[in-house]
Amino acid sequence: MATLKLTFNGEKITDIELNKEVINIGRKSDNDIHIDNLSVSGHHAKITTILNDSFIEDLQSTNGTYVNGTLIKHQTLAHGDLIRIGKHELKYDNVEARAEDDFERTMIIRPDAEGMPEHESSHAIEQSVGKIAAEIAEKDRDESPAPASGEATIILRSGANIGKELPLIKVLTTLGKPGVQVAAITRRPAGYFLIHVDGGGNETRPMVNNKEIGIRAEPLHNGDIIEVANVKMEFVSG
Repeated sequence: MATLKLTFNGEKITDIELNKEVINIGRKSDNDIHIDNLSVSGHHAKITTILNDSFIEDLQSTNGTYVNGTLIKHQTLAHGDLIRIGKHELKYDNVEARAEDDFERTMIIRPDAEGMPEHESSHAIEQSVGKIAAEIAEKDRDESPAPASGEATIILRSGANIGKELPLIKVLTTLGKPGVQVAAITRRPAGYFLIHVDGGGNETRPMVNNKEIGIRAEPLHNGDIIEVANVKMEFVSG
């Protein structure tokens, strides 16, 4: 289970387990993490956790929320991330989360890349993905908490990595290339869906079976051919 280590001026205060879908942080006593300090807003931020993935969202706080020194609005959290709220720090610890191997990292950022993976990701894309994840959590709150049944995989059908596979074990898997086109596959109780994240400054959207998807999340079915950033991939579900 993911945890947060709350510190002030380097001194540990407490450990908090992320055992709820939404953990609220702020100065008011009704927050799950109560930080009684004037630099913290009444309802400062919230962390949404779905399976092994957590996403932080700033709630229009006065002094902002920082992750690893960067001011954020929405952000996906990674193991070891340091969150700063006012004068307090929260270290995100999630050793159970599956580490991405080099191929997976390459596929997520640049599915057509050869050789070493592209390590530089777009901060704006990360914020967009974090926002989408938070919205998904809100929509799924009234649905069954169980994830989509059956395993699913993406198999590349074009590009330099043709034939390579990526198991879809995360709640949110990002595909594409920042500046060109980025999409995300979401794993929800009702199944798997493809969502448009960024078009790289143009109006084109990802395609499923040679048809552009719309504004709403596009449901995926076994054998569907997805095209993102001019790379084709097949969605396979058991």
